[in-house]
Amino acid sequence: MPNKISDEIPQETARHLPGLFRERVKRSPKNVAYRHFENEQWVEYSWQDMAIHVDRWQTALKREGLTAGDRVAVLLRNCPQWVMFEQAALGLGLIVVPLYTNDRPSNMGYIIQDAGIKLILLDGELHWSSLSEVYNMLEDVESFISLNEINNAHDERIKIIENWVPDKAEIIAYPEIHPDKMATIVYTSGTTGNPKGVMLSHSNILWNAASAASCEPFYTTDSFLSFLPLSHMFERTAGYYMAMLVGATVTYARSIELLADDLMLIRPTLLVTVPRIFERVYNKIKTQLEAKPPVAKYLFNSAVNVGWHRFLFQQGREKWSSKLLFWPILNKLVAKKVTDKLGGRIRLAISGGAPLSPSIAQTFIGLGLTITQGYGMTELSPVASTNLLKDNKPDTVGQPLPGVEVKLGDRDELMIRCPGVMLGYWQNDTATKEVIDNDGWLHTGDIAKLDGDHIRITGRIKEIIVLSNGEKIPPSDIELAISNDPMFEQVMILGEGKPYLCAVVVMNKKAWYNLAEDLKLEPLEKNLSEPEVQKVLLGRIKNELAPFPGYAKVFRIVATLEPWTVEAGLITPTLKLKRNCLLDYYQDNIIEMYEGH
Repeated sequence: MPNKISDEIPQETARHLPGLFRERVKRSPKNVAYRHFENEQWVEYSWQDMAIHVDRWQTALKREGLTAGDRVAVLLRNCPQWVMFEQAALGLGLIVVPLYTNDRPSNMGYIIQDAGIKLILLDGELHWSSLSEVYNMLEDVESFISLNEINNAHDERIKIIENWVPDKAEIIAYPEIHPDKMATIVYTSGTTGNPKGVMLSHSNILWNAASAASCEPFYTTDSFLSFLPLSHMFERTAGYYMAMLVGATVTYARSIELLADDLMLIRPTLLVTVPRIFERVYNKIKTQLEAKPPVAKYLFNSAVNVGWHRFLFQQGREKWSSKLLFWPILNKLVAKKVTDKLGGRIRLAISGGAPLSPSIAQTFIGLGLTITQGYGMTELSPVASTNLLKDNKPDTVGQPLPGVEVKLGDRDELMIRCPGVMLGYWQNDTATKEVIDNDGWLHTGDIAKLDGDHIRITGRIKEIIVLSNGEKIPPSDIELAISNDPMFEQVMILGEGKPYLCAVVVMNKKAWYNLAEDLKLEPLEKNLSEPEVQKVLLGRIKNELAPFPGYAKVFRIVATLEPWTVEAGLITPTLKLKRNCLLDYYQDNIIEMYEGH
């Protein structure tokens, strides 16, 4: 990469989040800050452009009569307007509450009421339609600001952005913002019950972005491709504040459906992502290989094998081998073709939000893609650990960030203390005291092992399945292994208090059609329960679970073609399983699987 210029803004210079933005504008006024696809073309915004827009938005917010400490919400896809609104609000001392665009209306209504939201920024008709379903919960909202026209809304509180934002900014007296003041309330997507509002300060987030940025070199020529929702703290800190802190350019992907095209078009150098993206690419590759001649499979497996040994050799964990001499040809024939489809320029992919399967990590790292896995929680602003490039163990979540203390508590629970620990849960002192003890340690609820200075997550305390014979099983490990098979899109393991494990699986439709054709069956959902289909599916699951202990085997399954969605209330906006909801939804099937036992 030419002109590798580092220009990180020190935390003490920025002091708070609007200070970070203003310092970046001062240092890099003409550099491209954001790219976004609008009106059928890619549009660029320089840092100076962004500053002009933020000033105008601040004038509009000030005219609303809002004062420091008021809560405002943003219900918007990733776009420069998300940043404009947030920076304008933060500069006035307002508290920003992000809403997930694909969240259930009842959840959004609860958050709007609980946080006492006074103003909401939304995209237009689609989002207003969602909010209309909980209209009775919006009584205290004073204004709805829409980027686009909303037809037949009949609500005087709705204002269209082009009429709301003035052409020119007014001179505004900015409030003094203390770094320890609350900047945002981020509602956890909660797998059970109502979400809790995590209160994070300017200092929490700014420290986290600076600490994460100190782990590797970043440059003003770096390019992020942003596609994870900004309403999630992982993308917000790593793909927004950290990008601002180091002066990189952020391009907002058009959609998940067009992500493959955008990777080729934008050719990012940095990717903040979740395991699901790698899983989809991995499963696609495996499906394509199944249809190719044996020599293609051999070359692919050889490339991964040699590439993985090359990685371990570079890490100092393996000796040199003569097979490394084949890497240049295997790279040209196989590996480069895969990495080129990801744009060909990614020098670092940061994976978080959920565990990354070791076999998938090994595959992509073997193909030459640099992936570092980390760990975090919204309550930690959110990143607590990450693998360093010089000491990358993909089967761990890495080493603690500078300034992070870790220890193991009762039942090997991972406990963390750092400047990123939240202020607490909004209006919920009881819940706050349950997770933050008197010494400032945050109890994560995750079970861990410490492998030297690396952290290895082994399960979650509340999700451990205890079979009737007393054996304890972390379901996420098994679910992760099964999902390595492209036949299965989603997996839930169950067996609490039972003699054996069962599974509910969502099938990949294309893979099911191919299997049905092989078995000379109609690809109908009802045929998923046919004995010959069940035998094949259980056999494939058995193959994936071969490395697990004998008691960690799945004996019966329920298969479906109906995906689990946020809208149906079966998964959270961050794609975590709502286990209790799924257990209720499949109650009759589960009873049948354990009938007689």
